[in-house]
Amino acid sequence: MGYEWLALAAAFLWAVASILSVVPAQHLGTFAYSRWRMGCTSLILGSMALLTGGWASVEVSAISAMMLSGVIGIFIGDTALFACLNRMGPRQAGLLFSCHAVFSAVLGYFLFSETMTSFELLGALLVFSGVLTAIFFGRRGQTNNQLESVKGKVWVGIGLGLLAALCQALGGIIAKPVMQTSIDPVAASAMRMMTAFAAHCLYFLTGAKLARATKPMNLKIFSITAVNGFLAMAVGMTLILYALQEGNVGMVALLSSTTPIMLLPILWVYSGKRPNRFAWIGAIVAVIGTGILVQ
Repeated sequence: MGYEWLALAAAFLWAVASILSVVPAQHLGTFAYSRWRMGCTSLILGSMALLTGGWASVEVSAISAMMLSGVIGIFIGDTALFACLNRMGPRQAGLLFSCHAVFSAVLGYFLFSETMTSFELLGALLVFSGVLTAIFFGRRGQTNNQLESVKGKVWVGIGLGLLAALCQALGGIIAKPVMQTSIDPVAASAMRMMTAFAAHCLYFLTGAKLARATKPMNLKIFSITAVNGFLAMAVGMTLILYALQEGNVGMVALLSSTTPIMLLPILWVYSGKRPNRFAWIGAIVAVIGTGILVQ
């Protein structure tokens, strides 16, 4: 499987996970939900790397870079994303998070001299245009949909979403040189996740009010959180690291930013409200662009 399909598979898993995150994120609060989710995922990834022997591929020189990638990309980025999701819903948060493709492409150009052919650039523009169309115009006719409501000041939500996107891009940029070595992607993902979980635990130990759960954990919420962590972080983020071994940062980020498009049919099934025609037009444009990129 080429890196394009790995990035698209990760985007689909993130779309499913964003729906699964709505209930537990609102139940526990942003920081508590992120902490539980990262704890579950750290255990899963660490065990997988142990069973497959992936830890043996980790060199000392790679540890600091992967830890920094974990702090920026997951501890800060993932937490900001769920704060945005709680304020703006999964679809609008997905739009803002998809901007990580732009940040990644710009950073990849300046840091790694990554370029695209004119045909790839056309596909990239179609994908990003489709994402913007599907999200910006897709809210029409959804006034009674709780998943579309904005809580609090909209600019705070926008700022959180863009922060999550920037941190995701920076995390990928930092991890890229390490992922071009012989390191096992599962072990690399486990290091990033464990570092982010440790940072969350340290923040919790400070006694900060934001770190506390708004409601107590229960079996149902724990089960959803564990499944979410497995799909989005254990599998999804590991697929991204596999993709980074072969593809450039900008292209991987662009394909993984199709999550908002994949959310449309999932939201239709989940909420029972059909997305409007602008959302579908955007989806078709993005699919055409994706088809160009994966040829």
